[in-house]
Amino acid sequence: MPLNSASEFTVTPSTQRTSQDVRDKVLANPGFGLHFTDHMVVIDWSVEQGWHDARVQPYGPLTLDPASSVLHYAQEIFEGLKAYRHADGSVWGFRPTSNAARMQRSAKRLALPELPEAEFLESIKQLVMVDKDWVPSAPETSLYLRPFTIANERFLGVRAAQRAAYYVIASPAGAYFPKGVAPVSIWVSEQYTRAARGGTGAAKCGGNYSASLMPQQEASQNGCSQVLFLDAEEGRYLEELGGMNVFLVRKDGSLLTPSLTGSILEGVTRDSIITLARARGHVVEERKITLDEWREGFASGEITEAFACGTAAVVTPICCLKGKQFSAGDEEAPAGALTLSLRKELTDIQYGRAPDVHGWLQRLA
Repeated sequence: MPLNSASEFTVTPSTQRTSQDVRDKVLANPGFGLHFTDHMVVIDWSVEQGWHDARVQPYGPLTLDPASSVLHYAQEIFEGLKAYRHADGSVWGFRPTSNAARMQRSAKRLALPELPEAEFLESIKQLVMVDKDWVPSAPETSLYLRPFTIANERFLGVRAAQRAAYYVIASPAGAYFPKGVAPVSIWVSEQYTRAARGGTGAAKCGGNYSASLMPQQEASQNGCSQVLFLDAEEGRYLEELGGMNVFLVRKDGSLLTPSLTGSILEGVTRDSIITLARARGHVVEERKITLDEWREGFASGEITEAFACGTAAVVTPICCLKGKQFSAGDEEAPAGALTLSLRKELTDIQYGRAPDVHGWLQRLA
């Protein structure tokens, strides 16, 4: 049974709201994923009732039966998007319909119920409206929104759960680069892969991220900020980073990015970068890219820039590519001009400093 309007969300205000003094201290230096707003959204689902009991309630712990499917078979999905405060105090979401559509695709792959787009959009709007004071206003800050769905049926059999719940929580996010955008080094994982053809790589589910944690530790041990995964079949082609898509820039100004093969997450920021670059007249190729093409391109000067992109950092310049037997690029190299220009154009749209000619923004509060 679909939920049809905002009036179908019941709102129970928290009786223990964070004081303004405490909230101001948090917003002065929020970090990422460390602090949470006073409320959360919950919508229940069952085979018999469909989606029902949509509500905004005080933020707090969940009560789960130890036999809940999510705890045993990882039947869960999530999304990540941001709410941005503009100069006039209004709060806007960036391409939330794209997140809604991707969450539906993820739900289908994980055999979870698909939340309709209208309910997804209303859920984030309801939470932002009640917790608007948590949206920071300092440069490069935002309110990070985390919608997620878990299977919570009390059952140990291996099948799609017949009960689930959808939640939205929110966390103020500080500037990803508080000292300015700085290039990072990337470690190539040659032993581990993120996903394979026919798997869950195109879905935004926790298993994909937990599988990246050990390779990420390996990257850190080798002085790198992120890990790059190659394809599972041949181990030759670029896929994506642990949580970001990747782009290369050639000396003629054209861009390369791995094509969506079903094992790569279809990033909203990735699609936005492609749209902005093509609108400027840049050629953007979506195709298979070998690791050797990147390494040799760095060495010859054919590839002049590289960057990763995702919701958290928006665009992150890449200066160096490392593996067990090689190193390419220059750790002292500055961020590329096109990389920084595209990042600025995108963030200017998100924060309302530039016209939204693509219709990407949606007012939330």
